[in-house]
Amino acid sequence: MARRRIETVVDAGPYRLSIVRPPDAADLIDEDAFAENEVLPYWAELWPSGIALARAAAERVAPGERVVELGCGLGVTSIAAALSGADVLATDWAPEALAFTRENAARNGVLLETALASWTEPDELVVRGPWEWVLAADVLYENRNVEPLVVLLPRLGDRALVADPGRPAAKTFFDTLGWEAELLAGGVRLLRPP
Repeated sequence: MARRRIETVVDAGPYRLSIVRPPDAADLIDEDAFAENEVLPYWAELWPSGIALARAAAERVAPGERVVELGCGLGVTSIAAALSGADVLATDWAPEALAFTRENAARNGVLLETALASWTEPDELVVRGPWEWVLAADVLYENRNVEPLVVLLPRLGDRALVADPGRPAAKTFFDTLGWEAELLAGGVRLLRPP
């Protein structure tokens, strides 16, 4: 985990969250990992879509509901859902993201579970489902993420909140998935099967 951290206070609906993160995500780029799989530390940014999704989750998630977040990053959305009383599993492909999510959850006085997860090998997530809510913010920044997410989402549950700032891959995802979508504030879409 990065040694230096900066703190940002985030308003997520009724919750005021203290979130720590690395000061500069670019400093975390591993040239070898990028050369092999174009891996970038997207998890280390505090994305506006993640904050919008946290607000939407705080408004909609009810106590006791089971929630899985795909690509939790720094944990903002998972923390808001946990503060709303949900049983939350925060997942990411990056172990560093999960470490920050755990730290941020502790800073904000909530318990949640974390798990390293790949969308192309999701059996653990699927077996633990179905989930009342599937949450994902700004995970469609690359076209290669579209197909695995289109396949995975219906296997996890039938209600999702997906936030995206309008990336081209997101349009492909929403068109391919074919679920009904209600546009909420901040580029968040409430998705349900037709």
